[in-house]
Amino acid sequence: MDIRELRLFKHLAGTLHFGQSSRACHVTPSALTRIIQRLEDTLGETLFLRDNRSVSLTAAGKVFRSYANDVIQRYELMQGDLSRESALGGDISIYCSVTAAYSILPVIFQDFRSVHPDVQIYLKTGDAALALTKLQNREVDITVAALPDKMPDRVEFVKILETPLVFIVPSVFPETVQYKGDTIDWSKTPVITADFGLSRERTDRWFREKGIVPNIYAQVSGNEAIIAMVALGCGVGVVPGLVLEKSPLKEKIDILTVNPELKSFSIGICTMKKSKRLPQVDAFWEIAAPGDKSDKLEN
Repeated sequence: MDIRELRLFKHLAGTLHFGQSSRACHVTPSALTRIIQRLEDTLGETLFLRDNRSVSLTAAGKVFRSYANDVIQRYELMQGDLSRESALGGDISIYCSVTAAYSILPVIFQDFRSVHPDVQIYLKTGDAALALTKLQNREVDITVAALPDKMPDRVEFVKILETPLVFIVPSVFPETVQYKGDTIDWSKTPVITADFGLSRERTDRWFREKGIVPNIYAQVSGNEAIIAMVALGCGVGVVPGLVLEKSPLKEKIDILTVNPELKSFSIGICTMKKSKRLPQVDAFWEIAAPGDKSDKLEN
């Protein structure tokens, strides 16, 4: 097995989708299948369980994932040591939401590329709620994520901004919010929530502390999807203010005043502490978080 095969395995172990990994890694699905089969033959173990609907890691696959991650990181550290006397090269992978891609990263990317033009940046976008999971699964080197109250010990981070978490309602469908007197009747007002993640946790906590059982209309992935559904009059949603501010649908949305307000989001750039040993990751960190002034949140 070689480093390319290990990288392909690592990617597939993260996506658990042969089609996605083959497209992202620029190989055909049949070639990816042959490489995985060759690894399994070499190891004498089945690494993935496959059927017509799903792919999952076996127990042996999970052990091999740890091995592959370790070998890949050692290889990249060696490359960094060999290239320290010349221009920094290699690559880094970054995961963030679409909003972060055009509101947070542009200035950082511009500064980084001006200093390290030979480093290849692979940017992946998706649901912000997945950011820390993808980081801890070693699918990417760096993420932009909403910081939980207690960060995992293995994660290094720097807080870059604070944004409120707000209830939103459609501006042209006033009947979406149902009232009982002067109070919102949450049993009749449809609520659109994130299906998981920090936003969902804080929304659930808000309702729980007020003794309210909300009328859940839909659980969706991604803040942009919540805004779109709210704008169509499907219900009330909860999103970070930054996402609403950057949304093309913001003119169709009003912010609902609630008491107490939801706890705001702290947005940060995160990496695994071990990953900072990679010279290209460390170089990115120096620009994104000058002085390495990691901001520790109070528990």
